[in-house]
Amino acid sequence: MFSARSLFQEILDNDNSYRLFCSIAASGEAQGGWENGRIAALLPASLRGLAPKVARHGADEDKHGRIFHALMRKRGLTPTTVPEGTDYTMLLERRGIGLAHDKLRRDEPLTERDVITYLAHSRVTEQRAADQMQLLTKHFGDHPELGKAMRMIAQDEDNHLAYCHEELLKLAWAGHGRTIQHSLYECARAEIVVYRDVSLAVMDHMGRILRWPRPKAAALAAAIRAVHGYERLAGWRRMVTLTTPERRDPLGGPATSAPEFV
Repeated sequence: MFSARSLFQEILDNDNSYRLFCSIAASGEAQGGWENGRIAALLPASLRGLAPKVARHGADEDKHGRIFHALMRKRGLTPTTVPEGTDYTMLLERRGIGLAHDKLRRDEPLTERDVITYLAHSRVTEQRAADQMQLLTKHFGDHPELGKAMRMIAQDEDNHLAYCHEELLKLAWAGHGRTIQHSLYECARAEIVVYRDVSLAVMDHMGRILRWPRPKAAALAAAIRAVHGYERLAGWRRMVTLTTPERRDPLGGPATSAPEFV
């Protein structure tokens, strides 16, 4: 009835659904950029060596937000309001996952436990981002309008995920292993619920824009719930393991520039 490629192609071909997709993506990336920027500024003295990498992470997220805005501008589109139920970052914060924005707005140094919370949250959410970008790149990496942007963002997300693995392993070796595993577990279990809810909300909005028939919308919702069922039983485990990345120090250099169209 449908495939990931055919669904995204429908969204891509319609200006209103494409506008919503890019607006949701741009908003999430901008929030990530701000969060990482504040965390870089508030790191405790014992972990100040992380500051350039956290700042690089934030710069990459800001760049991704600009890329999605540029993709809209290429079509003569302007951003639209992001529906509340589709705001992945906000919904995670409401569940107490990651560092609260109220904490980040204060000029108080973070603790080492806060940094572990940040890295565990990032390890889980960057796994989701890397998985999604791998899927999009598989189907649209050669697309004349999207391909260059998708490939760049996918590479960045892979680097972010590798960075989280590397830094969490360093902290585990320093004696924080139990705390890290607990944080990863809590974050992963909450994230799969938020991802399900956001996916259902996004598909509901897309379905109304694209006027999907009820059987198609119902089948999509069932597929999303089936994915959640698998992740609840076993799929969450891929989000909590830690392995030494093949590329060492993946955020050790300056942020790469955005494509020429940005």
